Amino acid sequence: MNPVLKLLAQRIALSLFLLLMISALIFAGTMILPGDVAQSILGQSATPEALANLRADLGLNDPPLTRYFEWLFGALQGDLGTALTSGQDITSAIGSRLSNTLFLAFWAAIIAVPLAIFLGLLAVRYKDRWPDKLISGVTLASISIPEFLIGYVLMYLIAVKLRWFPSVAMINDSMSLWQKLNSIALPVAVLTLVVLAHMMRMTRAAILNVMQSAYIETAELKGLSTFKVIWRHAFPNSVAPIVNVVMLNLAYLVVGVVVIEVVFVYPGMGQYLVDHVSKRDVPVVQACGLIFAAVYIGLNMVADIVSILSNPRLRHPK
Repeated sequence: MNPVLKLLAQRIALSLFLLLMISALIFAGTMILPGDVAQSILGQSATPEALANLRADLGLNDPPLTRYFEWLFGALQGDLGTALTSGQDITSAIGSRLSNTLFLAFWAAIIAVPLAIFLGLLAVRYKDRWPDKLISGVTLASISIPEFLIGYVLMYLIAVKLRWFPSVAMINDSMSLWQKLNSIALPVAVLTLVVLAHMMRMTRAAILNVMQSAYIETAELKGLSTFKVIWRHAFPNSVAPIVNVVMLNLAYLVVGVVVIEVVFVYPGMGQYLVDHVSKRDVPVVQACGLIFAAVYIGLNMVADIVSILSNPRLRHPK
C-alpha cells in the first residue's frame, strides 16, 4: 500500500476507535449521575408503582452493557432516541439546533481565520516593534479574560449603551440573512476575539521558527523584501502547524460555544444541552456529547491529514 494511503487509513481508524472509546465514557458518565430519571420525570409525588413502570418502559432495568450497545447501534443508524422530558425525537430536534451552531461558528471562522493569519504575518513583519507589541498585548489580554466576561462587557457597552445590536441572539427560519447576521453580531464578536488570539500567536510562533532556517537567509541575501520572504518562503513552510491550530480552534467554535450560547440565549446545541442537563434528560445529554465528540475528533483528523499531505517529512517518520 502507498505510504501516504497507509498513514491516512491509520489516522481514520484511530479516530473511529477514539470516538468509540469516548462514546463509552459518555454513556458511563451519564449512568453514574446522581438522582433518578424516573423520579425527575414524574415528580416527587409519584407512587412506587408508577416509578417502577416508567423504569421498565425506559429500559432502566436492563444491564448497562445492553443499554449501551442498543444506544450505540441506534446512533450509528441515525436514531439518537427520544427526549424523556418532551417526548420529541432527538435527531429532528438536534438538526435545527446543530445548524444554528454551525451557522454561528461559520461566520466567526470567516472573520477570525483570515484576520488571525494576517495579524500573525504583520507581527512577524514588524517583530519587536510597536505593531508586534500592540498585537501581542491585545491578543494576550483577550486570551486571559474569560469568554463569558467578554460577552457581558460587549452586551453592556454595545447592546445596552449604544444599542447597535440586540443583546439576545434569537434567530428563526423566517428571518433574512441580514437579520440573522445582525442578531448574532455580538456572539460572533466574542468568539472571534477568543479564537483570534490563539491562532494569531501560533501563526506568529510558527513563522518565526521557520524564519531561522538557512533557506530564509539565502532568500534575504538575494535581495528579496522582508514581506516577500515571509509570504513566499516562510509562510508556505509553516502551513502544517498553522493548519493544526486553525482546526483546533474551529473545533472549539463548534464544541466550545456552550457558554456563549447560554450568555446570549442563542438557540443552538449548547443551549439545548444545558437546558436538558438541568432536567436530567439523559438521552439528550448523550446525543449532544456524542455529536460534539464526533465534530472535535473529525476536525482533528482533518488537521492530521492536511499536515501529512503538506509536510513530506511526516510521510516518512523514519
